[in-house]
Amino acid sequence: MGYLANTPRLDGLIERLESAEGLEDLQLLIEELRDRYGVDHIVYHWVAASGQQYGCGTYPMEWVNRYLEMGYLRIDPVIQGCYQRFHPVDWKRLDWSGKAARAFLQDAIAHGIGNQGFSIPIRGPNGQFALFTLSHSGPDEDWARFTDENRRDLILVAHFFNQKALEFEPGRTPDPVQPLSPRELEAMTLLAIGYSRAQAAETLSISEHTLRVYVESARFKLGAMNTTHAVARALSRGLIVV
Repeated sequence: MGYLANTPRLDGLIERLESAEGLEDLQLLIEELRDRYGVDHIVYHWVAASGQQYGCGTYPMEWVNRYLEMGYLRIDPVIQGCYQRFHPVDWKRLDWSGKAARAFLQDAIAHGIGNQGFSIPIRGPNGQFALFTLSHSGPDEDWARFTDENRRDLILVAHFFNQKALEFEPGRTPDPVQPLSPRELEAMTLLAIGYSRAQAAETLSISEHTLRVYVESARFKLGAMNTTHAVARALSRGLIVV
């Protein structure tokens, strides 16, 4: 099995992601991210409500073509399961009980996709749906440790990728964003640099309840699903700088 890296520094990669000018740049960055984390594959897949789709990733083209030829989209438990979820999911938690699903998994493993996977579902405006997925070959315990250690950063990176990919959507116009208040900006900045809610509240000399009010207000203004998503959006739009 290949190595699974400890949490890599993502600063430079995030900066280059923000300045990406097309899907070609995203492809190069996702390959670099795969190497930094030491996993077998990383894939980003975007689907619009109209059915238009595109993405980037490191799956071998032989598998991509087979996936399309076999119509695996209809039975892939990762797609089916993540479409019903809002939070990251380890593939082991999905339903692989059906004969077709098990055959699909064996075919994927035979094509080098790996027996482990971690997918982050992302929902955007106008019915857009995306998945950011890492896959690897190895024991359950190694994979559990890796996903636990890197979960927060992976969610942030996934939303950065999605935000940038949306900019390349034909006819896309930026969503209007309500300005964040100074207190909301302070709260989001502290959370972005890794402070816990308790630490952020203490730093700002306010209660955790008051901090929660600021964070929820910022989340609503940013149209985010949760706090992590809000931090990612605030960072990607340059509202906060860390």
